Amino acid sequence: MFKRIPNILTMTRFFLIPCIIMFIIQGNYVGAILILAISGITDVLDGFIARRFNLVTDFGKLADPLADKATQLAILITLSIQTIIPLWILLIVVLKEFMLIAGASFLYGKELIVSSKWYGKLTTVLFYVAIVFSLVIRYWNAIIVSKFNVTKLPFFDTYIYYLAILVAIFSLLMYIKTFYLQGYLKKKS
Repeated sequence: MFKRIPNILTMTRFFLIPCIIMFIIQGNYVGAILILAISGITDVLDGFIARRFNLVTDFGKLADPLADKATQLAILITLSIQTIIPLWILLIVVLKEFMLIAGASFLYGKELIVSSKWYGKLTTVLFYVAIVFSLVIRYWNAIIVSKFNVTKLPFFDTYIYYLAILVAIFSLLMYIKTFYLQGYLKKKS
């Protein structure tokens, strides 16, 4: 049973996605942030436990980044539908993820497991930071302003999305470069 704990934690993140989405749709931004925080904690724990106790598996190498991508995309889709973020941010992220998934599938067919790198993790962290700030700003402007008659917060979360998109593009280019240099993307003569 202990050997499966990292994978159970990873799978838990998939089950938390509908809760986060439901809270965002209901305007319960605090609830969404709390569930997102729990999801983030399980993400950190699964990786720590897997590495610390030598429980890294091929399933975990695939499922962990997929849980990140599924959570991130589901939230961004919801934020876009709720008009909290512009549609173009979602479209850029979907295009980048499609390219990464297509590339990873191609490499998986060559029996190569693609694991995430620091730049991919940085991209994920930046998107989560942007998402949290989007929720905090909406909560502040919708609830706190009316209760305590304080100034509304500006929508500075957009700039964090810009940074996350730039790092995402850098990340995509780095993955392409890495696999090109390893010979996986070169044409056969």
